[in-house]
Amino acid sequence: MDSITINRSKTYIRILKYLRSYWKYLIGVFIATIFFTIFSGLSIYLTIPLLETLFQTELTAEQNIPPTAELSQRLEAQAKGGGFLSGLKKELSNTLYSFINTPSKRESLFRICVLIILAFFFKGFFGYLQSYLMAFVEQGFIRDLRNETFAHLNKLSLKYFTNERIGNLISRITNDITMINTGISASFVTLIKDPLLVIIFLLLALAISWQLTLLSLVVMPFSLAVISWLGVKLYKQSYTLQAKMADLTSFLQERIYGTKIVKAFNMESKEDENFFTLTNHFFKIILKITRIRNIAPPVTEFLSIIAGVLIIWYGGIQVLETHTLKASEFLGFLFIIFQIMPPIKELSNVANRIQESTAAASRVFEIIDEPITIKIKPNAIPFTDFKDSIVFKDVSFHYEPNHKYILKNINFRVLKGEIVALVGPSGAGKTTLVDLIPRFYDVTEGAIYINGIDLRDYNIKSLRDHIGIVTQEPILFNDTIRNNISYGFENSSFEDVVNAARAANAHDFITELPYGYDTVIGERGLKLSGGQRQRISIARALLKNPPIMILDEATSALDSESEILVQKAIEKLMENRTTIVIAHRLSTVRNADKVIVLDEGQIVQIGTHSELIQNTAGLYYRLYTLQFKNHEVE
Repeated sequence: MDSITINRSKTYIRILKYLRSYWKYLIGVFIATIFFTIFSGLSIYLTIPLLETLFQTELTAEQNIPPTAELSQRLEAQAKGGGFLSGLKKELSNTLYSFINTPSKRESLFRICVLIILAFFFKGFFGYLQSYLMAFVEQGFIRDLRNETFAHLNKLSLKYFTNERIGNLISRITNDITMINTGISASFVTLIKDPLLVIIFLLLALAISWQLTLLSLVVMPFSLAVISWLGVKLYKQSYTLQAKMADLTSFLQERIYGTKIVKAFNMESKEDENFFTLTNHFFKIILKITRIRNIAPPVTEFLSIIAGVLIIWYGGIQVLETHTLKASEFLGFLFIIFQIMPPIKELSNVANRIQESTAAASRVFEIIDEPITIKIKPNAIPFTDFKDSIVFKDVSFHYEPNHKYILKNINFRVLKGEIVALVGPSGAGKTTLVDLIPRFYDVTEGAIYINGIDLRDYNIKSLRDHIGIVTQEPILFNDTIRNNISYGFENSSFEDVVNAARAANAHDFITELPYGYDTVIGERGLKLSGGQRQRISIARALLKNPPIMILDEATSALDSESEILVQKAIEKLMENRTTIVIAHRLSTVRNADKVIVLDEGQIVQIGTHSELIQNTAGLYYRLYTLQFKNHEVE
């Protein structure tokens, strides 16, 4: 057995393990399926006494033999012989005909009709029960796997998301998990119900004629060979298909998000071309999978028809010439054999459906198996208050082993109550540095200490409870303004939310909106202006009221009026807090207790604004003349 087959088997077994919590429902599915197959077989078998009753009308009238007596004579002749199947046939016949056998053919016919109605009623009832219970299991499985996948994503560090496309992750949680469900259905419906149906119908067929039954089975080895060969091909193509769907989802998300840029650069035609290329690739793979998936049923059906023609020919000879088989039995046998064909055709698709679901599961399990790098120690210390300082000691960081260091040998101290400004050219590592404090990433080398204790020794949740973050691009959700401000503090009173909004200079514009604080702001808050979004995010940080604030000033892209309002809100936010700010404004740099200048991941200067400005050969002076001097009036 090759490694691919072994991996597929392990993946499939892993899928089934998720169903352990639904074992009661699966037992119900199994019981309902058994009764469904029994009544399915009975509903078909009842055609034989029905045909016997109808076909013998003229014969019994000519011979003046009571119809029920003729029926009994024929049944006794049928039941003669030995062996298990003959005994089974005898017991079934005796039980059935003891109920049907009446002096009146009309009464016998009526009783047969009643049995047929009851058989089909219970067949439908147990079929419905099995379908409902299986749907509960399938949808519960989808829910549980999606919940686990999403919860695991939330535990991963930001490093993971820098290497993964959002559209790809969305596709795995939506499309791939739905695809896995087809394998669950195949395992606990098709692989239970259809084999049982085949067994029931085969037993009935064997009881009528073992020779015809064996003749009908000649198709089976050829069908299994075709199915096995196609299954291997389908697995590979299904995995590729899910990857292409992820590409398509990612492309749509990025282009819809960047619609303004696409239009501004007149790239509609080019993006249409790119999208058409993706959909064309997807189209070709779908066709290939459809070709592979759909070739098994017609091949199986064609082989079955060949066997069926042989059966009709051989059985017809027994009825017409040798008289070893009655016409009613032969017709009943044909009914039974034709009932076997649908489950056999469905079974021919099972392997393909399982291969598709296994391929999809492999992509989902890649997320679940992603190791959690930001770990909480078993004896983690709760972070209760910021008392002393934040110290970076010999801190270095890179995203991947053997890759270039983003930060190298970072050493500095932030005392409680200080404002520390980070400045440096784009790509210097400023954002990465501040992301280390709330442990969005863990340092590669060295350590960060708060209150003299290594960050990694603290409980993450309690640590982050004491850190506020305002990003340069406000991150808001498609929810009400009130819920965005109180995010993480849902139990906050409305008065607290309003006070935070007032402090962030946001209350006035909020009250002018159609629904005030209950206004839904759209995806990423796009119904608001840039300055309004930033003030909402500042209000959220103010409501949290943390002792440590990480701030990436975002005023460079705002108009003058919004810039003034946002800057006032930022100044309010920095009051009486320990603040590390990525500075974009001269006023922030001037008011900072310490300015740290970064270049290519290293600290090149530390000091106050007045100290650093004296060194005209330093990087800070160059940044000042290029970046800050236009704000000199401040």
